[in-house]
Amino acid sequence: MGRLITAERYHDICCGHRVVGHENKCKYLHGHNYRFEFSVAGDLDDIGRVMDFSVIKEKLCEWLEQNLDHKFLIWKEDPFLEQMKKMDEESLVIVDYNPTAENIAQDFIENIAPKLLEGTGTKLVKLKLWETRKCSVTVELK
Repeated sequence: MGRLITAERYHDICCGHRVVGHENKCKYLHGHNYRFEFSVAGDLDDIGRVMDFSVIKEKLCEWLEQNLDHKFLIWKEDPFLEQMKKMDEESLVIVDYNPTAENIAQDFIENIAPKLLEGTGTKLVKLKLWETRKCSVTVELK
């Protein structure tokens, strides 16, 4: 019988966005205190760990700190993009997708994490992204 052992760690960041085409208030510029809950899977090492928790911090959490914390995610097709660049281009993270929680989580688990974990013998198999204390999305690789 096969089993999956995961090491889990979360990290919190503050990040702004807006959802283009949203029918309610998420169409406006706003931000969240996001919580990324990581589940990393792999074979156990000689000590009996999937990955040391400090390595998850180094590989995944620090990337969030350096690249998304206190930044503003904006879709490359957002009609506000050019105006936002004029106001504060340094704080923008221009993304290929409308920055919904679902799209942010999917991009991280499919595109960003594999590069960050390359050579570790581990894989990010599940990401739960909390947008608020009440609302979250989960992307799980099968």
